[in-house]
Amino acid sequence: MSSAEPVTYSGWQSERSGFIGNLSGPGFALVAAASVIALIPLYTRSLSAAFVALPVSAVLLLLAYGRVLGLSADQWITLAVRHQIAVATSRNLFFSGFFAPRTKDGQQPMDLPGTLARLHLLEAPDGLGGHLGLMHNPVEGTYTAVCRIAHPGLALVDTEKQNSRVQAWAAVLRGQCKEDGAITRIAVHQRSLPDDGAALRSWTERHISDDAPAVAVEALDQLMAGAGPAATIRETYLAVTLSTSRARLSIKGSGGGQRGAAAVLVRELNAMQPALASAGLQVVEWLSPRGVAQAIRTAYDPEAHIALAERNNAAANDPAWRGTPAGVDPALAGPAAAETQWGVYRHDGAWTVSYQVRGFPQGEVYATFLQPLLKPRSNARRSLSLVYEPIGPAKARKELAREKTKRDAARGLRAKTGRSESEDERREAMTARAQDMARAAGHGVVRLTALVAVTVTDLEQLEIACADLQADASAAGLELRRVWGAQDDAFAASALPLAQGLPDRRVGI
Repeated sequence: MSSAEPVTYSGWQSERSGFIGNLSGPGFALVAAASVIALIPLYTRSLSAAFVALPVSAVLLLLAYGRVLGLSADQWITLAVRHQIAVATSRNLFFSGFFAPRTKDGQQPMDLPGTLARLHLLEAPDGLGGHLGLMHNPVEGTYTAVCRIAHPGLALVDTEKQNSRVQAWAAVLRGQCKEDGAITRIAVHQRSLPDDGAALRSWTERHISDDAPAVAVEALDQLMAGAGPAATIRETYLAVTLSTSRARLSIKGSGGGQRGAAAVLVRELNAMQPALASAGLQVVEWLSPRGVAQAIRTAYDPEAHIALAERNNAAANDPAWRGTPAGVDPALAGPAAAETQWGVYRHDGAWTVSYQVRGFPQGEVYATFLQPLLKPRSNARRSLSLVYEPIGPAKARKELAREKTKRDAARGLRAKTGRSESEDERREAMTARAQDMARAAGHGVVRLTALVAVTVTDLEQLEIACADLQADASAAGLELRRVWGAQDDAFAASALPLAQGLPDRRVGI
């Protein structure tokens, strides 16, 4: 029996991303306009002007400071206008298939909607005689490799192993917090998929002996009928993104261009293998182009998962297989059609609602606190993406100093205006100081965002699935916000293992 005490975790610090304080750029403009309008009666010395100017000023201040579901009124207006423009110009609709563009040689490249349209799926040697698929973003100058991993989990292991695995994962992230590190993002993506037992029954039928007792076969059929539909499939992916601007010299030394970038990324992946193994993460395979395309395709079309799983098993278990190879043709990775609605993303035969985790638990939690988000559900599939950005020591020092300055300035302004400091603000200041002390002691600093998606194939089950997810998030101590007006971009970040969703610069939302 292990005598180790379970370690608790806390101290997540939200970013200050406002233009001035907590105000966005439009919000600051509204406050400035309200101040100017409120001064008009003083300059004109007109009482009648005050009856008009003061209500208008109050409305503008309400638009700037009033918040509904975490967003101010001006931000809601911006989202609504942008969405209505997209609907009016049909940019919220996507059609592929026969409508997909083809190259001059007649080939059909991967066709993805929205912000994913810029991505190109490349093939690169993995250094071991195989090939892996790299998602190239020419706009950001990044290359992303995706692997499928297996892990023993944390819930059923003893406390000592649980602590050591979490510490080993922290060491993986800390190892990338170095000056001018080539790796700019690391993302963990996990899916919880309801399984109707079709794949299990198919495998069982192929492996039942002809001379098996009838009683045993009947008992097995009853077990399949009861246990199959209650089963749940878990898929876990790890995505690693290389920045060409950070690794410019290494890429040049490896031959330059896409070939040099692929070689540098492969070296970085090989260097990460021992650290991942110490964290209990077993790399099952680095996905080939067809493997990456399958991960994308099954997110857009959940019903394709079972058929692809059966075909892949047949291809892997039959040496004489002459059918379609495992995976999906990259040209067929995207959806045939998609529609972005105000709060829902419709893709092929499914509907998805994406959420951003806007608040982590304030108190201390155990390492398994995210488990409720991936509870097995028979009516929906869930996806969770954790996207990390390792920050080098110099940049971390600058970022934390800027955060501290903003918080100190806000505290000073509150003291001058006679407002008392709340306990939440005092706790945030203490957390920021503790974080800076840990950074000075040699710990790494990472930016983190978490996104959750729930997908159904029956529209009537959508709101029920959303309510279940929000209840489970509340049980985990998380604060979720539905991504209104940008469900297509949120789907790309939450439901796909492509390390999307964390901007290079801090922007107000």
